[in-house]
This record gives sequence, structure tokens and C-alpha cells, in this order.
Amino acid sequence: MRGLYFVTPDRASGRIALVAAALRGGARIIQYRDKSGTGMAGLPEARELLALCRKAGALLLINDDIELCLAAGADGVHLGEDDAGIADARTRLGPNRVIGASCYNDLDRARRALAAGADYVAFGSVYPSPTKPAARRANPGLLRAARGELSAPICAIGGITPDNAAPIIAAGADMIAVIQAISEAPNPEAAARALQALFAQTAAHTTP
Repeated sequence: MRGLYFVTPDRASGRIALVAAALRGGARIIQYRDKSGTGMAGLPEARELLALCRKAGALLLINDDIELCLAAGADGVHLGEDDAGIADARTRLGPNRVIGASCYNDLDRARRALAAGADYVAFGSVYPSPTKPAARRANPGLLRAARGELSAPICAIGGITPDNAAPIIAAGADMIAVIQAISEAPNPEAAARALQALFAQTAAHTTP
């Protein structure tokens, strides 16, 4: 797992169009995130997003909701500290679906999540985030430490833009997760393309 990871905004208006634009721009992972509490009412939208992801060769993950993931046939879930346990999610989802775990600024939590069956771990906020202004901060040093120890993919999230993403990728992030860098951009497709391009550019600059 590597590349741009677009997390959908809470507002439902235009969400399908934003995902389509992000995928055209090269996003590799989409997370369907809806904190409105709609639950299974989001099933038609999740299925529509899955169809877009399948066409683009991208993954669709569901934020927090194992039941919605199973009903939609999505590729997996992303879980925070207040959501279902990783081991329980693995039991319910089986061995082939992806499970991501929010680890905030806690490397030990990442170790435990991977031991319980997570496929990737996410750290952040790596920069001040307008979505979660009070979020715990994870600095590039933590990403470098995680990259040196963990073999699983690492995702960075929080305040990432095309202007500040390169150092985060260079520090060890396999994925950069964004919301507003795409959802609030004047041209969401171009913003996604700029973010995705940083992976190739950063690899070229760091290759001996």
C-alpha cells in the first residue's frame, strides 16, 4: 500500500464527485468517512464509491463501521481507539480485508495494533489540522522511528498539503491521508495529482 489516501469529508454534498476527482488524480486509497451516524443508510453511497474505486484500481475502506464494510463489499476498515478492537475486526472481516489503525503519536499502540492483525498504521496529526485542531501531534522523528522498526505500511495524516507533504514522505510515510487538501481545493483533481506525484519525486530524490 503506497500513495495518496483520500478521506471523504463529512458533508455529503458532492462527495461522489470529489472521490471521482481524487481517483482521476491518482488516489490509491479512498476512505468513506461519514460521522453523521447514518450507519447502513450510507450503503448505497458506499457501493457507488466502491464501483468508482474498482474502475480506478483503488481500495475503498470504511471508517469505523465493520457492518457497512461487509454489506458494501468494501476492501476493509479503518479503526480509531474508540472503535472495534483490531482482533475482533480481523475475526469478523476474515484474512483478506484490509484493517488500518489510528495510532496518533503512539509507536507502542502501532506495535500492538499490528500484533492484533492490523495491516497498516496511521500516525498524526503531522501538521496542525483544520479538521481536528486539538489532535495529538506526530512529528517526522516518530515516522522515521516507525519506518526503522515496522515492516507494515505507514500512513501519515493531518494538515498535509502539496506544499508540505514531501518531508513526510521522505520521513517514511508510505501513504499520506488528506481531506481538505482535496475537498477544499479549487481543482480537486489537480490537487490529487500534485500530491500523488510527490511519491515518485521523493523516491527519485532519495535514491542513492
